[in-house]
Amino acid sequence: MAIEVFKRHECKFLIDEDIYKEIQNKLSEYMELDEYNKTHEFYTISNIYYDTPDSYLIRHSLSKPEYKEKLRLRAYGVPREDEKVYLEIKKKVCGVVNKRRTKLRLNEAYDFVRTGQKPELKKYMNKQVLNEIEYILKIYDLEPKLYLAYDRKAMFGIESRDLRITFDTNIRSRRYDLRLESGDYGESLLPEGKWLMEVKAEKNIPLWLTKLLSEYKIYKTSFSKYGKEYERMIRNNRILEGERNICLNQYSVQLGTQQQLVHQYL
Repeated sequence: MAIEVFKRHECKFLIDEDIYKEIQNKLSEYMELDEYNKTHEFYTISNIYYDTPDSYLIRHSLSKPEYKEKLRLRAYGVPREDEKVYLEIKKKVCGVVNKRRTKLRLNEAYDFVRTGQKPELKKYMNKQVLNEIEYILKIYDLEPKLYLAYDRKAMFGIESRDLRITFDTNIRSRRYDLRLESGDYGESLLPEGKWLMEVKAEKNIPLWLTKLLSEYKIYKTSFSKYGKEYERMIRNNRILEGERNICLNQYSVQLGTQQQLVHQYL
């Protein structure tokens, strides 16, 4: 059975492609590839993020609070409507990430979030997580806000699988056609050649990994995929609003000049 409850520390790093390639051999001394990555270079994760109409959850998250939470729907690849996916709550309390999820069929997940009514309990569902999601749906008026997908390579510690390192590339998103089964496409979030590296551990990062990060000058950063996309959307909207205001001002000046000319010839 897939793990449905996670509690761990997460550190994020933005790295260039040359660094990504250079550290692979050194990581392989201590880490082994995810089972799927042993036969495929990457696997695709696709998500629908839910938020309030005024985007309260992501705005609150970006304010760096001690506690924050989000609800998202996750699939591996592009699912069919009757295929099983994960509906999950991700919480962060004082730097510790707690993720709780349950399997649902895609149409069951859509109906659950839309109506707030739990589906009939089945063997593949986690009853406790269903109850927690039901509570969140009562607190917040949630709607689908963002589709976000990326290609991932994952590694686990050989001595302890509590240590996990992931590399995400080709992060793409869209704010329309917000259904997982609609296909895997969207606008790129990061420049080409940039990778998001995440180190996830229940306890401390091992010394060998600390030395490796120091050797390659890989520094911790604050990075939320949903957060970065939201900031970009706000920035683009401000640019468009500024351009619209410039056009309106230019039109007003031109109109005033035309009216003055008309009065001169009357």
